Amino acid sequence: MDIVTAKSWLDGIAAANLTGLLLERAPDLSRRFASCDDRREFTYGGFWKLSGQQAQALLALGAKRGDRIAVQVEKSIEALALFWACARAGLIYLPLNPAYTAAEVSYFLKDAEPRIFVATPQRLAELAGPAKAAGAAMLSLDDAGGGSLCDAAALHDGVIAAAPCGWDDIAAILYTSGTTGRSKGAMLSHGNLASNALALASVWQFTRADRLLHALPVYHTHGLFTATNTVMFSGGALLFRRKFSAEDVLAVLPHATAMMGVPTFYSRLLQHGGLTREATAHIRVFICGSAPLLAEMHAAFERRTGHAILERYGMTETSMNTSNPYIGKRPAGSVGFALPHVEVKISDPASGQGLGPGIDGMIEVRGPNVFKGYWRNPEKTAEDMRPDGFFITGDLGRIDLDGTLVISGRAKDLVITGGFNVYPREVEELIDAMQGVRESAVIGLPHADFGEAVAAVIAMDGEQKLAEDAVIASLRQGLAAYKVPKRVFFVDDLPRNPMGKVQKAELRKHYSQTFQK
Repeated sequence: MDIVTAKSWLDGIAAANLTGLLLERAPDLSRRFASCDDRREFTYGGFWKLSGQQAQALLALGAKRGDRIAVQVEKSIEALALFWACARAGLIYLPLNPAYTAAEVSYFLKDAEPRIFVATPQRLAELAGPAKAAGAAMLSLDDAGGGSLCDAAALHDGVIAAAPCGWDDIAAILYTSGTTGRSKGAMLSHGNLASNALALASVWQFTRADRLLHALPVYHTHGLFTATNTVMFSGGALLFRRKFSAEDVLAVLPHATAMMGVPTFYSRLLQHGGLTREATAHIRVFICGSAPLLAEMHAAFERRTGHAILERYGMTETSMNTSNPYIGKRPAGSVGFALPHVEVKISDPASGQGLGPGIDGMIEVRGPNVFKGYWRNPEKTAEDMRPDGFFITGDLGRIDLDGTLVISGRAKDLVITGGFNVYPREVEELIDAMQGVRESAVIGLPHADFGEAVAAVIAMDGEQKLAEDAVIASLRQGLAAYKVPKRVFFVDDLPRNPMGKVQKAELRKHYSQTFQK
């Protein structure tokens, strides 16, 4: 089978880059683009003018095609427009989590060497040192449309000729979360982003009539690209919320047709008495990603609202890879079928040989969505890319007989005990089904005899109590002996990163001496 690249798939489209594609597909520029929680309204034309003004301001400050523009700001329409300003000017957008410390920011700036660094006004003094060391000029941007970037943009008319970028040109560099070693910059091209958004718009049936409730952060691929580009290339509108609040979301929900979120969003909505069938009657689809959704949460949401949450599977390096169907069954735990023009296969983690249906192994992905490689890191790029174009995701899973993908966990989370492989997800599903368990994380800990020993960390739900020996005894009834945890720990909450993913590395570090005493 021929490799489908972003460029080859988009050759039939008249546009040559993201800017051209949006102008082709956007509705009348007078149509609404975004309604914000600060009561500001933007039409497509107004948003396009704003991004053009920002592009002119960046160019006036000396930015040239291919330069990186690093951005560490709070969520705002201006921050969203800044990505499109970069796309129009041939610049590379580099978003950073606002929670990063000055020391962390220093690493990113040193690695990316941006021409300009945009930060919040409150942190200009704190971050001036790292910016100067990286040779970056500084601008400011707040979450209400203020700051020196906005002042500079206001001096321009927003009319700008788009840079002659092609589908293979880099549009953004997104740094991975860095759970193992230093973060790496994933280079995403115009074609990567365009092909993925068009595929999602088709699969999820987005149209100009859609109004997406957008409460996700915009420094991450989920909120910055998956949610926003899918709507923009459909001509729909955003109900733009700077922060997630269950109270606020439920108040806005009657005006929306769709919502995208992470499991934490749905968990908090379930804790609110206002989540009812009536409150969600106008929604045609709830979509969830960035972290696994617990089966019980999936079931509880459907009982309360009548909606089966649609789960999908993606990552920084590939954007979205698979999705449960818009029409059809969406079983809990499944992340559905490969998107159009995307191939997913399972391989043996050691040999790389392909595995058949129902067998757990390494998930590999090939298609127009797969990134161009890691910024200034050809060694890591070569390590993670097969010669035939498949990207080794580092995620473990299986493809069931019906062709749907089920995630088992991360390869680094695979526990090898006494020479046997233990897939944490299998054990976690049994623990999560126990009365009173909110969620669990299964990890491997150093052990003198077994190399690694299986251990479980459990967060309970409410007043229900469980004893360690009771958990172990219950698991022995359904698991081979080597899969049963040798220790069980109880915590109030599992540690998570900003996108809601459980940080098993932290758990392994915390309990690392358990079997060493």
